[in-house]
Amino acid sequence: MYIPKPFQIEDWNEITAFVKRHPAINLVTVGEGGLPLATLLPAVWDTDNLSEGSYGTLITHISKGNPQWKGIKNGDIALAIIQGAQAYVSPTNYEKKLTDHKVVPTWNYQMVHLTGTLEVSEDKEVLRKIVSDLTDFHEKDRAKPWSAAESDPTYMEAQLAGIVAITMSVTKVEAKYKLSQNRSEIDQRTIAADLTQSEKLEERSIAAEMQRGMNQG
Repeated sequence: MYIPKPFQIEDWNEITAFVKRHPAINLVTVGEGGLPLATLLPAVWDTDNLSEGSYGTLITHISKGNPQWKGIKNGDIALAIIQGAQAYVSPTNYEKKLTDHKVVPTWNYQMVHLTGTLEVSEDKEVLRKIVSDLTDFHEKDRAKPWSAAESDPTYMEAQLAGIVAITMSVTKVEAKYKLSQNRSEIDQRTIAADLTQSEKLEERSIAAEMQRGMNQG
């Protein structure tokens, strides 16, 4: 991923927290004939047991009817894209619009890329654990969490038969927050104030992230 220095995020806690807040990936692999394939999938990034050259394990599952998994060989390198909020930034927010008019629109966003090697499995017990882990992750903050163990056993077995487990051993982590850090403080605060008034939730979310970054700075 192209990351100019002002937009590079290296804080490990910030990166892992971001992925937890956005627990879905676009899994990008190379299919037959060299064509790229991508699927949006729920995922959990386990970073509890790190070792040199390893950045944890990403787990997910994919429908057996989706042909993407059939083109994956164990050990293949793939990319997982985690996308946060994004927003259009109008040149009307820049001081220079009143002087030399050397201004153009831009796009603010937050993104993490995880690169690693894949392993696919149809093993029922592997699948059962992945489904349970994904469910527990999303249910943990609910007033009455639901557990995969509550599902009818026969029904669960049938559902497991329809999916394939995918595990990524993460070997590279890249994080980019493009939040106008290359602009003056006045421009940044004007942009954030403008986006705060937006009717779009994503744009208000970017405004909040800009404010958080400025307050930390």
